[in-house]
Amino acid sequence: MNEKSFQLREFLTGTIIVAALGYFVDIYDLILFSIVRKPSLLGIGVAEANLQSTGLWLINIQMIGMLIGGIIWGVFGDKKGRLSVLFGSILLYSLANIANGFVHSVTQYAVLRFIAGVGLAGELGAGITLVAESLPKEKRGFGAMIVATIGLLGAVFAGLMGLIFQNNPDGWRICYFIGGGLGLLLLFMRIGLLESGMYQQMEADEEVKRGDFLMVFKSKERFVKFIKCVVIGFPIWYSIGILVTLSPEFTKAIGVVGKVQMPIAIMLYYLGASIGDVLCGFGSHFLKSRKKIILIYILTIALVLVPFFLAKGMPVNWYYVVVFFLGMGGGYWAILMTIATESFGTNLRATVTTTVPNFIRGSLTLITLLFTGLQTYFKPNLGGSNALIWAGILTGVVCLGIPLLSIRSMEETYGKELNYHEKD
Repeated sequence: MNEKSFQLREFLTGTIIVAALGYFVDIYDLILFSIVRKPSLLGIGVAEANLQSTGLWLINIQMIGMLIGGIIWGVFGDKKGRLSVLFGSILLYSLANIANGFVHSVTQYAVLRFIAGVGLAGELGAGITLVAESLPKEKRGFGAMIVATIGLLGAVFAGLMGLIFQNNPDGWRICYFIGGGLGLLLLFMRIGLLESGMYQQMEADEEVKRGDFLMVFKSKERFVKFIKCVVIGFPIWYSIGILVTLSPEFTKAIGVVGKVQMPIAIMLYYLGASIGDVLCGFGSHFLKSRKKIILIYILTIALVLVPFFLAKGMPVNWYYVVVFFLGMGGGYWAILMTIATESFGTNLRATVTTTVPNFIRGSLTLITLLFTGLQTYFKPNLGGSNALIWAGILTGVVCLGIPLLSIRSMEETYGKELNYHEKD
């Protein structure tokens, strides 16, 4: 075996796997609240009538934390290195997770969801940046695919934990303890990881300006690229943040026969997303294009929304099938992160790759504001159930329409060389 093959094998068994497991824990924690929303809020005394509004508020608090954390960790990753983020972020959100298992009020819950959000913000961007900078250009999409595919299974694991502990009054607390414990365990696994060679070369050049987030806004070209990367992620977080998270409310309003179990819905969505990411990685390689495959996936989500909103009389098991295919349509997360990584120079790459996913996640705050605003507008004339349905449909039109318009003018980054710097 030659030296190059040996180094690649060592990398595959080291950096990619550790980055993937980090994303696994990241997604576990990120999705756990959607699974334990009702039992945890009821467990701390929230009234049944306030579950939807309180739940959406707590999600927004977490997403605001991720927005702020995305900027902090992104800048830190370009100034101090990719590994510094991988260690700091996982420590913060692991401790926040453990503390979350002890909450007894909405205020405590909100504070810890915010802190966890800040911590979670650094995981994916630093991992994808490190992987992309360490692999040959033809393999970058596959590296990101492995990270995303394994990582998304964290949501499936969260769903399994939700099912196992669903009859335990304190089961939701145990689920948070498990997430924190997994994070601390992974922290020790990261000892010995090597820093990106591209970053080390850049670090040696004192004239290169690193980690200046404002550089994104100083150039119209960079700013437009950044915004396009963000809006193309809207369909994913509309699907999971609104449709799947509010499955109990939507299935009741639409007329699905049977009671939906949130852990099963979450598991099937992310199982679909994990399979979708694998297919997306191979599809991008086959088409030699990032843009074309993402366009196909967004159109897939649009097609799946038809049976979702026309599910009246549908058995709950068929509803789960629809959710699975909705997840497959959202399985372009890895390729989207690869585009963000490939679109910017080494001195700004960690900043962008870390902030883009968190701006996408943070956009859920705007999406929920649009959704709840439309729901309030329609409710007096249509009633609660129809208002919920039409708010969901129109929110979907916006969240899919904007990305479809944006993707046409995106830069094609497949096979792009990455060893360059952004100039101020």
